[in-house]
Amino acid sequence: MSQAPIDPAEPRPARFANPVVRCLAATRPAFLSVTLVGCLLGIASAHAGGVAIDATGAVLTVLLALAAHAGGNVVNDYHDALSGADDANIARLFPFTGGSRFIQNGVHTARQTAVLGYGLLAAVVPGGLWLTWQAGPGLLLIGAAGLALGWAYSAPPLKLVSRGWGEFVIATCWLLVVVGADYVQRGALDILPLAAGLSYALLVANLLFINQFPDHDGDAASGKRTLVVRLGPEVAKWGYTLIAIVAHGWLIAMVAANLLPQKAAAAAMTVALSLPAGRDLLAYATQPAALAPAIKRTIVAALAHGTVLAGVLAFA
Repeated sequence: MSQAPIDPAEPRPARFANPVVRCLAATRPAFLSVTLVGCLLGIASAHAGGVAIDATGAVLTVLLALAAHAGGNVVNDYHDALSGADDANIARLFPFTGGSRFIQNGVHTARQTAVLGYGLLAAVVPGGLWLTWQAGPGLLLIGAAGLALGWAYSAPPLKLVSRGWGEFVIATCWLLVVVGADYVQRGALDILPLAAGLSYALLVANLLFINQFPDHDGDAASGKRTLVVRLGPEVAKWGYTLIAIVAHGWLIAMVAANLLPQKAAAAAMTVALSLPAGRDLLAYATQPAALAPAIKRTIVAALAHGTVLAGVLAFA
């Protein structure tokens, strides 16, 4: 199979001589922002429910959630390297799709990647148990579900993303981030983080969904049967707009039901980013190089949506 020209922005061993910087960069830290916003949304949800925020619990929640997300990113890189999906991906749009390229470009070995990824997931456990002791046993179920899904997303034998369940896993994981951050503060389950978090989680899932279009050929060649591979780009391209409509529709429905404050409807302004991105996907579903602007809009839409919701709840 022909190889795509290596993007000059992709990692090289000489650029990451410092092992700490190298390991940090391998986690794709820029993309951890979606977890930071999810945590802030959950903390703001608890505050809107009249809970006095515990700063120590909030900081530890953010750190553990970021570590879990970072570990999931690295573990996914490892298993995509084992399956050959990233090696076969010649239409990638770095840094958005095609993985971190750390293994492919010789920055880390596959073994180093596995140790880092699984080490990060394991490191979450002690802090999570301490938070559970502080907040309540329900957090154990939330955290265990999140870690299990993060592992099962790409690791065998489940490999849920290869079975077309990737979007469901991502939406569930980021909803759990919001619910878990709220639970740490509240010490109980509540409807508010679900009402506030689902629209955000769906927009995060849309980022995975649109990223699968540049990755389609590599995924198909390696047997990674994502939803886009299963449906084909020409059919799957309609899914992006559908997810965006459901996400924003959920938000409006929650405001109409008085489960969210009226000002939360301001987060629906991100439809002005999601719909043009969906229009671009409809036009360029089989032309990966043209999708970079739509992917950028998708990232901004998710982050802006969650940030506005968190701000509204924090100052409600």
